Amino acid sequence: MIYIIRHGQTEKNMAMVLQGRSDQPLNEAGIRQAEQAGAYFREKGIRFDRVWSSPLIRAVQTAKLVAPEAEVLTDERLLEMDYGPYEGASLEDPAPELLHFFMDFVHNPAPKGMESLDSVVRRLGAFLEEIHETGNILISTHAIAMKGALEYLTPDANGAYWSKHIKNCAVYTAEQTKTGYTVPIELKI
Repeated sequence: MIYIIRHGQTEKNMAMVLQGRSDQPLNEAGIRQAEQAGAYFREKGIRFDRVWSSPLIRAVQTAKLVAPEAEVLTDERLLEMDYGPYEGASLEDPAPELLHFFMDFVHNPAPKGMESLDSVVRRLGAFLEEIHETGNILISTHAIAMKGALEYLTPDANGAYWSKHIKNCAVYTAEQTKTGYTVPIELKI
């Protein structure tokens, strides 16, 4: 099984800004969220045979708190979407072109300088295709990156995940099969 988790809360999450690839640590609430997710897995008897993470500290911290017994491997493909010139932009008062993009992710292309959603899906898909490992695998990543993975894993999603809110430390799981993966489901933690 693979388990994909979004990192815990950071101060930039609280400030309602696009933190993207800025390297922000978890805040106290984020630490508690990751610890709670780890407790959930231990209560269910789920141990991780492999743990992958975005190299950004908030994702690595989350992985270590969820699976303290495991070595955390990092992969650049698990990074958050590259927001380019919009890194650090306010989500409460976004630029018009950013607002236009957020209003309809599926039909409105990312503003100039930002990574495209297709690119996010391709790089997360390439990562998922390479991890043909047995056992339980934890993948610690970011909101848009996670949505890209979910879009990849759900061929008929047609953009359904782009506008879905994924809270801090939300977890989705899917089973590896001989031909790919099952459709992911959200765990209630």
